[in-house]
Parts: sequence; structure tokens; C-alpha cells
Amino acid sequence: MLTERKPTHPGEVFREDVIKPLKLTVTDAAKYLGVTRKTLSEFLNCKSSLSPEMAIRISKATNTTPESWLYMQAKLDLWKASKKKLSVIQFVKPIAV
Repeated sequence: MLTERKPTHPGEVFREDVIKPLKLTVTDAAKYLGVTRKTLSEFLNCKSSLSPEMAIRISKATNTTPESWLYMQAKLDLWKASKKKLSVIQFVKPIAV
């Protein structure tokens, strides 16, 4: 279900709930995850979306599921898409009753 409130980007969740409490630098966290500092920084600053590969890396590092991380990204993506006023989408009619 989509809400009016914008869902939180998974990068923000990872930054606030994992990186900050553990007092990790972006460089150190990137090393743990096996990604570049730039890649992680863009994700943490909500400039890039969560990829399935990154979801797997984060889940292994945090003992969580990749699905939980991908769900956050999917909610955000759907919310963003629902806010667009694309003329093509406005005229889509249901094909099933």
C-alpha cells in the first residue's frame, strides 16, 4: 500500500542504523562490503538505488535478508512512480474486473 509519506531510502537506513552506531567510516564500511568508497557514499547519500548485489552484500554483513533491503527500495521506487503525473499512466484502463 502506498502512502503519502515518502519511504526512507535504504541507504539512509544503513547509514543511521548500522554505520553510525558502529562508528565506521565510509571507507571502512566499503572495505567490509567489498565495494568502492564512491559506490557506498552514493548509496548512503541516497544518490543511487540499492542493487540486488548490494542488498546481498549488506545482508551478509548485517545478518539480515536481502529481501528486506530490496523491499525498502521497491517501496521507494513505487512511491516515486506513483507521484509522477505521466499522461500515459493516467489513461490506463483496467483489463480485468
